Amino acid sequence: MRSFFSLLTPVMVLATCVAALAQTRPYNLGSTPSPEEIKAMDGLVGPSGKGLPPGSGTATDGAKIYAQKCAPCHGRNGEGSSLAPRLVGGKGSLTTDEPVRTVGSSYPFATTLWTYINRSMPENKPGSLSADEVYALSAFVLYRNEIIQESDVLDSKTLPRIQMPNRDGFVPVVPAWPESEETKRISGEYVKQRPR
Repeated sequence: MRSFFSLLTPVMVLATCVAALAQTRPYNLGSTPSPEEIKAMDGLVGPSGKGLPPGSGTATDGAKIYAQKCAPCHGRNGEGSSLAPRLVGGKGSLTTDEPVRTVGSSYPFATTLWTYINRSMPENKPGSLSADEVYALSAFVLYRNEIIQESDVLDSKTLPRIQMPNRDGFVPVVPAWPESEETKRISGEYVKQRPR
């Protein structure tokens, strides 16, 4: 019986320590997102542009925003750094041996670029850019990759119309979602349960 208690005591001490650690955040990492943070991260924009908000921007507008909010990580000219990947150059990188993959060649749709910037940038404060800033930054990156003209205005109508250089390099170009009663039911339940 004595050996049972000598084994039980360390186990109880260990269990108490683990329980105490589980209730604290010793490194102060993470927090529960606020409703505003959840809303900023909500919503994907598909290839058709459905879900794009009102707003607009040009590459000229985007150059000013880029210099202030993006250049510290992505480099003054979009050349990339140890902190963030290259944004400019590398055209045709999915069809050649060139190792550089950038927005110009790696996204099949311009709306993917918009969504990524909107949800993930700047890295230290994702989701903090206004719709106008996101349109302008998208225009700047697309212009620097010679996909649009500097004076082109991007908005919810013009952005989805942009033909990305490697759009046909992805299979399938547009994912084929099977239309069945089951997929319709699952889609409907997801929309109803999604927090607003």
